[in-house]
Amino acid sequence: MSLAVCVGWAATTWIALHLQADTALHTAALFVHLASLVLGFGAVLAVDYYGVLWLTGRKTLREVLDFTAPLHVPVWVGLGGLLFSGAFLHPDLGSPLTCVKLGLVLVLSLNGVQASALHRRLTAVSGAPVRLSLLIRSAVTAVVSQAAWWGAVTIGFLNSQH
Repeated sequence: MSLAVCVGWAATTWIALHLQADTALHTAALFVHLASLVLGFGAVLAVDYYGVLWLTGRKTLREVLDFTAPLHVPVWVGLGGLLFSGAFLHPDLGSPLTCVKLGLVLVLSLNGVQASALHRRLTAVSGAPVRLSLLIRSAVTAVVSQAAWWGAVTIGFLNSQH
C-alpha cells in the first residue's frame, strides 16, 4: 500500500508539472478539491476525535474501532480526490511552500497506511489490555495526522491568496 501511495503522489505531481488546465477544468478541479477536503479531513477529524475519547477513557477500544472502521473509505476517497484534483489547480512547484505542502501530503498519506495497520493491530487486541507501545503509536499517529492535515490546509489557504 505504501508503494501505491508513493506512485499516486508521484503521478499527480507529474501531471501538475506537465498539464495546464483551462478555466473550466480548473473550476471543476477546485470544486472537487474542496469537496474532497470536506470528505477526507472530516472523516480524519472524526477518527482522531474518537481516538482521543479512547485515550482519555471516555470510550472503549471496541467502541472506537467499530465507529472508525467504516471511516477509512471516506478518508482515502477524500485524499485521492485531493491528490487528483490538486494536479489541475496550477500548483507552483517552484515555490518552497508548495513543496512543503506536497511533502505534508505524502507524510499524511503514508501515516494513513500506518494508521490502517494500527487499526488492525488494535482490533487484534480483542479485549486484552493495550500495550504502552500501541498507546504511544496511537497518539503519535493522531499527532502526525493532525499536523500534516492542518499544515497542508494552511499552506493551501496561503497559496490561494496569491
